[in-house]
Amino acid sequence: MNYKSIFAIVAASLMLTSCGLFKKYKQEVEAPANAFGEVTEVPMGGESLAKLSWREFFSDPLLQQLIEQVLANNTDLNSARITVEMSEASLKTAKMAYLPMLSLSPQGALSKFDNNPWTKSYELPLQLSMDVDAFGSLTNKKRAAKAVLLQSQCYEESVRSNLISTVAQQYFLLQLLDRQLDILMQTDSLWKASLETEKSLYENGKAYSTAVNQLEASYFNVRTQIVDTRRSIRATENAICKMLAVAPQHIARAHWGAADKYHSATEGQRMFDTNYLKLGVPAQMLENRPDIRMVNYAMEEAFYNTQTARAAFFPSITLAGTLGWTNSGGGAIVNPGGLLLNFVGQLTQPLFTRGKLKANLKTSKLYEEDLKKQYVQTVIEAGNEVNEAIADCLAAREKHNYYSREVDVLHEAYRGTHELMDNGKANYLEVLTAQESLLSAQLDEASNLYNGAKAVIALYIALGGGTK
Repeated sequence: MNYKSIFAIVAASLMLTSCGLFKKYKQEVEAPANAFGEVTEVPMGGESLAKLSWREFFSDPLLQQLIEQVLANNTDLNSARITVEMSEASLKTAKMAYLPMLSLSPQGALSKFDNNPWTKSYELPLQLSMDVDAFGSLTNKKRAAKAVLLQSQCYEESVRSNLISTVAQQYFLLQLLDRQLDILMQTDSLWKASLETEKSLYENGKAYSTAVNQLEASYFNVRTQIVDTRRSIRATENAICKMLAVAPQHIARAHWGAADKYHSATEGQRMFDTNYLKLGVPAQMLENRPDIRMVNYAMEEAFYNTQTARAAFFPSITLAGTLGWTNSGGGAIVNPGGLLLNFVGQLTQPLFTRGKLKANLKTSKLYEEDLKKQYVQTVIEAGNEVNEAIADCLAAREKHNYYSREVDVLHEAYRGTHELMDNGKANYLEVLTAQESLLSAQLDEASNLYNGAKAVIALYIALGGGTK
């Protein structure tokens, strides 16, 4: 067997061995079954809640305008956009790696030996160099760069959806605080009237000073709650302004329940409508959630990095050539110059790298294995978020009926007790208790409506909504 046959056999063996290095990534890790856990009272299948765009989900024009401003100005989201552009540039570079590299490097020299006259030499070479992707190194690097780009796009979507969720929750918190301030202002007027009545009774000898003092203390407590609520409104507006990247200012907003069904106190509330809160199926959640897609693309990147680590064991082939003009051909200086042309093929086979290649391959494999476990954990955590959001929605719906009835009953109790006190048939403690119970129930009812709206938003984001 001559050297040509041996070379052919070796080349064929290398090519067959390297075929697996061009294999494309295929996800092998399965998502856990029944990722949502036990979900009751909420219909599955059909179009998922997450399929709605945020403009469809949030129908309040002022909230839509606020979200658009945040998405345009927010620093974190702009940083995520820049990361995407950087990844696009890296992918473009990886694609261009297949092309030859051209360079022009003219040079001139003056030389003198002993008493001979000065000689002038020059070269005008156009140099070409190209790596041959015989063993998949360039291909796997390009595919890994694409996976990095997809991860950065998912991260941008994640930042966007979290911003939308935060802005909406802060907006509804402002509406809640406005609602609570209205309740407190109305209570302030009512309690002030009760206090004036009790003072009149005291002046006519029909009440004790203790009653006046107790009612007056409760009245001042309401006044302090009004101050605290106004301060909370200012703090919430400032928090929204920080997301907008603007100086502190008033945030325009609609009155509670004026636009959006999901927190209205009327019929058809989305947070109480199980026909609206459709989940689809777990596979839909996997398609929509950016964090799960991001982990999947990270596994893809790790797969191609492992392939690149394998390719490092095989030879690297480089083709190089030079074309140009020179007057220094073979050491002799001639004028005018002549055409210079050469071509070089280089093969480099690593033989001993002090274990570096093996360590890189082992590290890549371990990282792949770790990402597979992270993927499963991410799906489990996502399912947990969905389950928690559903539980919060259903709890808010159930409590809403009780709070509504409680407020109605306490309204009647307050009016009746106040009438009895005016006629001298009830003491100040009964009136005070009725007043405080009614105020507490009204504030709790408003808070529950906000908690329900917040739970629906959380469910929308947990299912992968708000990314578009």
